[in-house]
Amino acid sequence: PSGRKAPDLNLPNPYGENISLYSLKGKIVLVNFWASIMSEHTTILRLYNKYKDQGFTVYSVSLDTDATKWRNAIQAGRLNYPFNVSDLKGWSSEAARVYEVGSLPKSFLIGRNGYILEEGSAFEIEEKLKEYFE
Repeated sequence: PSGRKAPDLNLPNPYGENISLYSLKGKIVLVNFWASIMSEHTTILRLYNKYKDQGFTVYSVSLDTDATKWRNAIQAGRLNYPFNVSDLKGWSSEAARVYEVGSLPKSFLIGRNGYILEEGSAFEIEEKLKEYFE
């Protein structure tokens, strides 16, 4: 829920390198939970490209279970965020449990101080981002 400290996540990217959410402290981070069939990517990509030079990034957590589908979705959607991660455990992912994700897509906006500012869809979070960057 909003207002609490964001739990750390430490998940592998498509190259097998683990990336910690806490390593991004000091940035405003959109933690986006999705699967290869999701459709919010257009909005998230637009927000990323608009605000990335102002200290905003995306920690994109896939709840896929198939590595090929996950990698193909990244490529097909041109998801050029530097932090695409997944443990490929689907709904059994610890990340989904810790963030209490019950449906997809689901996003959390994390402030520079590591606290959750907002949660919801990318569209809802876009309004909160405007408060910080415009």
